[in-house]
Amino acid sequence: MGRILSVALSGRRNANIKIGDTVVVFAQGPIGLCATAGARLMGATIIIGVDGNEHRLGIAKRMGADITLNFKNCDVVAEVMKITGGRGADASIEALGTQSTFESALRVLKPGGTLSSLGVYSSDLKIPLTAFAAGLGDHKINTALCPGGKERMRRLMGVIESGRVDLGLMLTHRFKLDDIVAAYDLFSHQRDGVLKVAITPG
Repeated sequence: MGRILSVALSGRRNANIKIGDTVVVFAQGPIGLCATAGARLMGATIIIGVDGNEHRLGIAKRMGADITLNFKNCDVVAEVMKITGGRGADASIEALGTQSTFESALRVLKPGGTLSSLGVYSSDLKIPLTAFAAGLGDHKINTALCPGGKERMRRLMGVIESGRVDLGLMLTHRFKLDDIVAAYDLFSHQRDGVLKVAITPG
């Protein structure tokens, strides 16, 4: 969980979130959920969590999202524009790694907004002309992976110890070590609302 929190909080930092910002977090898997919590820690006042899974959207609410949008039920870009009065979001965080989520994360930004990309992409990304405002939107696109370091981990552990972030909300299943094959099968097929699995010795 520490690695996931480290990635997500890097995404939050790279989004240049300031107090009072509106932030949209695309994908509410473990990294997206931590990014949602990180946006709250940074003082964002409207946090919009986007996913296609209602269970994950429910957890997003508990981790700091003010509004959740199911992309299966609405036009996310249009909804964000409605919520922001047509202005667009100050920042977006893309935590999945697909062309469609990247493009949506770009389209919801206001002029001068920042897209923080945490996704690992498996093919070339294309930046549509209109989403990029023909290069005139003064948008920033920042990427992050998983920074480490002793001081960084000390700070992350301090956040957890303070109770400001409850990572236990993401622990959905427990398996004994003898049942690790079943645990991997559950996780790889994303069944039964799985987010994170704990493996115990006995």
